[in-house]
Amino acid sequence: MGIAAESVGEDVLRQHAEDAFAEELAALAAADERPRPPRWRLSPWAVATYLLGGTLPDGTVISPKYIGPRRIVEVAVTTLATDRALLLLGVPGTAKTWVSEHLAAAVCGDSTLLVQGTAGTPEEAIRYGWNYARLLAHGPSRAAMVAGPVMRAMSRGLVARVEELTRIPADVQDSLITILSEKTLPVPELNDEVQAVRGFNLIATANDRDRGVNELSSALRRRFNTVVLPLPATADAEVEIVGRRVAQLGSGLELPPVAGAEAELRRVVTVFRELRAGLTEDGRTRLKTPSGSLSTAEAISVVTGGLALAAHFGDGVLRSADVAAGILGAVVKDPVADTLVWREYLETAVRPRADWQDFYRACRDADPA
Repeated sequence: MGIAAESVGEDVLRQHAEDAFAEELAALAAADERPRPPRWRLSPWAVATYLLGGTLPDGTVISPKYIGPRRIVEVAVTTLATDRALLLLGVPGTAKTWVSEHLAAAVCGDSTLLVQGTAGTPEEAIRYGWNYARLLAHGPSRAAMVAGPVMRAMSRGLVARVEELTRIPADVQDSLITILSEKTLPVPELNDEVQAVRGFNLIATANDRDRGVNELSSALRRRFNTVVLPLPATADAEVEIVGRRVAQLGSGLELPPVAGAEAELRRVVTVFRELRAGLTEDGRTRLKTPSGSLSTAEAISVVTGGLALAAHFGDGVLRSADVAAGILGAVVKDPVADTLVWREYLETAVRPRADWQDFYRACRDADPA
């Protein structure tokens, strides 16, 4: 941990998973008597319990980090105990990054060995770079190398993470092939290599919507076991997910207490689910769908923003007016097509609901037209 992080301690805006949930991880480690793969902090069973939640024999409650099918988590965890890497695939907002971070935290106690994929990610971000002052002064040497996150994970037997793999250029993606198949990272400048220590593995995430950006080569895809994270199956499950994450974010941001959040939260989730499905909750009215994904993550942002409005500029009660502008911003990505979709939704799905009239008026007032 760096000097800056040490100086602020718990005052950091967002703690890493291994720090935020250190007590839960310690309790699991103390109660865990099952076999652990090499260099794992917990057994696969305990890692799954950390992700899905549960109660330990001593009464310690482990909060769920992922709400979804148990089998998905079990397959993801067991993949990391094999020689295959893990690819978490799904539409935006299905908690891929969240699951990736918590898996790494539970398996090896370090979720920070991260490569953030972008269109400009260079090969050095995955492999290694150079300290050019030392390189010019003394020539190529191990001391002049700057190890990337994957290289550090290999040498220490930890889990590395690659976010948004399909956004990385194809030739840079393929630098992972030798690492994942041979468990070695060649260093041709030194006529040397870095071999992976037992315990090393890699978790990558990718969006379904990004498959056309930089499609994975068949050679690279074979090195991964792909686990698809679905959208929440039911409205109740999505409400629970949004509620938990909003509570965590509100606590971290130290937002003043706000009453009446559950009703508006459920409305936000209902709006998102209906527009995603192109069908009202009762199945009677077909709807046009907007261009955006309307993910669970966006619903969390809308509700969190509404809580901040209610706390700082309202009467301390979350009301429709506090979430209306956020919903409008989430739905209307294309100012022409999405605006028509949104207005039609208000008139055909929202206006007929007698108990949604305050929401209808608030959304109409938030529309600049």
